[in-house]
Amino acid sequence: MWFGKNGKLSPRYVVPYRIIQRIGQVAYKLPPKMSLVHLVFHVSMLKKAVGDLLLIVPLKTVEVNQELNYEETPVAILDKQVRKLRNKEIASVKVLRQNQLVEEATWEAEKEMKKKFPHLFE
Repeated sequence: MWFGKNGKLSPRYVVPYRIIQRIGQVAYKLPPKMSLVHLVFHVSMLKKAVGDLLLIVPLKTVEVNQELNYEETPVAILDKQVRKLRNKEIASVKVLRQNQLVEEATWEAEKEMKKKFPHLFE
């Protein structure tokens, strides 16, 4: 299991990487993150990556926490509903978050949303 998968469908090419050093005429040294596979590869095992400048998407800066997660802030509440169970009723709101389409809006508990984002209910 070199790259996380094994068998017929294992990937032949991994992410692009920089070559650190040329060793001889037909071997190259790779970065330490590839050390699980091997640090030196023969030329025939490498594939040149040619990037297309039109495929590069400009990204906004995203604040990421320690667990590499980010939180999208809610923008608006689209709908409300009350689900009736046997003994209780649960109020839910449909929340539209930043950078989402209307179709991607999710149902959240109204009580939790009022605690975290009271400005949406004013």
